[in-house]
Amino acid sequence: MKEELIVKSYEIAKERYAALGVDTDKVLEQMQNFHLSLHCWQADDVAGFEVQAGQLSGGIQATGNYPGKARNIDELRADIIKAKSMIPGTHRLNLHEIYGDFQGKVVDRDEVDTTHFQSWIEWGKENDMKLDFNTTCFGHPKSGNLSLSNPDKGIRDFWIEHSKRCRAIAEDMGKAQGDPCIMNVWVHDGSKDITVNRMKYRENLKNSLDEIFATEYKNMKDCIESKVFGIGLESYTVGSNEFYVAYGAQNNKMVTLDTGHFHPTESVADKVSSLLLYVPELMLHVSRPVRWDSDHVTIMDDPTLDLFSEIVRCDALDRVHYGLDYFDASINRIGAYVIGSRAAQKSMTRALLEPLVKLREYEANDMGFQRLALLEEAKALPWNAVYDMFCLKNGVPVGNEFIAEVEKYEAEVTSKR
Repeated sequence: MKEELIVKSYEIAKERYAALGVDTDKVLEQMQNFHLSLHCWQADDVAGFEVQAGQLSGGIQATGNYPGKARNIDELRADIIKAKSMIPGTHRLNLHEIYGDFQGKVVDRDEVDTTHFQSWIEWGKENDMKLDFNTTCFGHPKSGNLSLSNPDKGIRDFWIEHSKRCRAIAEDMGKAQGDPCIMNVWVHDGSKDITVNRMKYRENLKNSLDEIFATEYKNMKDCIESKVFGIGLESYTVGSNEFYVAYGAQNNKMVTLDTGHFHPTESVADKVSSLLLYVPELMLHVSRPVRWDSDHVTIMDDPTLDLFSEIVRCDALDRVHYGLDYFDASINRIGAYVIGSRAAQKSMTRALLEPLVKLREYEANDMGFQRLALLEEAKALPWNAVYDMFCLKNGVPVGNEFIAEVEKYEAEVTSKR
């Protein structure tokens, strides 16, 4: 009966959207090609698998102590597969370098190579999850407040070598999976109080990036990520938005927009059209900032809806990549994966269902009342019936059915850790 209701609701939604020139069957096809890059660090609070692991630094904090977090590579992989089973479609996995399969050996950041990720490459193939990658320039004795911008050449060279090795690993990942691995570079570098050397540190960062990116690869793509500030580094961030936008535009690099890395009143959606005129592609790190970069679980809030709508309005589905970036340790971690992933998918579903042709016709004819009226009415159209059908077609729980699935996994698996 449940399936019958889902189908019936979809048929009604299909008819209502068709009256506005929107093909819901086409939207379902488009959603099959909407791939999220799930962030591995949600399952274990950004702990990673280094034998010599240090404390989180660089303004990163995972708050909460909900029981059952993944304690090793096998548990983390099992949690990701469980979360994946409740998210319709096919998706990628975003790895930080500290999540290598180090086999109980001490491997420093400037010594890492593809052998430490070979089991991840095989795991990705077995589970139909392509891999993305990140340098890890925090949580290390040599990270301090400055890494790639450090005036100490020895420390700077250490992180340059780390980043070069990460790019080589990403190249091998991309080659193995037959699809480019997207590798993100983010450094926390900054100052807690007033600095009188802004230009010096930024020049160091630029020169470091130039050296890191000197080798051209065919099977990986670089992206660079800015931030406003980090905890303990409130007064100055070397890699600001202006720095990376300029660097990306000048060097044809993908720019990463993390929704938590801007002032709370800034619209990340508004940046999409500007950047796409000057850089080849965009990477999104979608989270939910509360006040500042607090990395709460993504939900269907206005900023997220606006962001996905803008991508569709820019006709940029093939130029934007979608990653999640939050680490909530206060609730069930697998549940957090599912909520955030499905929220991003729902936002994209709504964006694809927008009656854009009609709206643009109104706008072209200076019919402001009609445009605003239809934008408002579109909010109440039965988009959720289309998303429910997407879930049904992919054989995953529909609606709130996933809650029971998460509870069952907690009772049988995570609660016993």
